[in-house]
Amino acid sequence: QVQLVESGGGLVPPGGSLRLSCTASGFPLTFTSYSMAWFRQAPGKEREGVAIRFAGGGTQTYADSVKGRFTISRDNDKKTLYLEMNNLKPEDSAMYYCAASRGTVHQLEANRFTYWGQGTQVTVSS
Repeated sequence: QVQLVESGGGLVPPGGSLRLSCTASGFPLTFTSYSMAWFRQAPGKEREGVAIRFAGGGTQTYADSVKGRFTISRDNDKKTLYLEMNNLKPEDSAMYYCAASRGTVHQLEANRFTYWGQGTQVTVSS
């Protein structure tokens, strides 16, 4: 049974930083076989893709809204995906979800991903 467990969310003032983690277990194939991504969803809004780290780990894609502020990375030995978030803004407030799909996924579209975590809440407020 595949499980993705996110952690690291919280309340942070504007301009602050947070690091999210997502630990995977139960994948049928090796962790490196899966593209891993972060999505977010604010109340009343659609789920939005934030960043993808491709299968194998070498390439990533970001939403324009987070470029230059967020960094996605993965530790394949620990089967863990990270999202380093800097210079946070109130509009970054949302539930953040980890997602996974076998192979290389180029599009930051939720329907491209098979497995999902339960989410971790990020709130940016003074």
